[in-house]
Amino acid sequence: MPRIVREANATWQGNVARGGGMLSAASSTAFADLAFTVASRISAPEEKTSPEELLAAAHGGCFTMSLATELSQAGTPPTSLETRITVTVDEVEGKGHQIVHSQIEVRGEVPDCDEAAFAQAAEAADAGCPFSALIRGTATVGVSASLA
Repeated sequence: MPRIVREANATWQGNVARGGGMLSAASSTAFADLAFTVASRISAPEEKTSPEELLAAAHGGCFTMSLATELSQAGTPPTSLETRITVTVDEVEGKGHQIVHSQIEVRGEVPDCDEAAFAQAAEAADAGCPFSALIRGTATVGVSASLA
């Protein structure tokens, strides 16, 4: 795989309690002006996003592509994969709030693949996912895989 470089922009106006920000893709037009606030981060999103939600989306995209690669290389390309990522932030003594866990739940429709082979491919996909590796620097990653 070639070296990949992508950029995003973040802006913020006001203090942390009452202010707000916008997130936009700089390398593409995939998203622009996604609003985020402290309230959307720690309570109800109210049509706004958070860094944790974006990390969950990025982790999900990376893992799902990695799993599709593993399955295809095993000769059992998926018909469909549905992945849900849950990122957990919690207070860590002496460190403040930290990302402590990312849970991957994937369900796949994969002809000619059994549960054991699917679970093995999911574990290999997790091991090969750069976002899983990044998260494991300070947190844990769990994987739950099942066939449709």
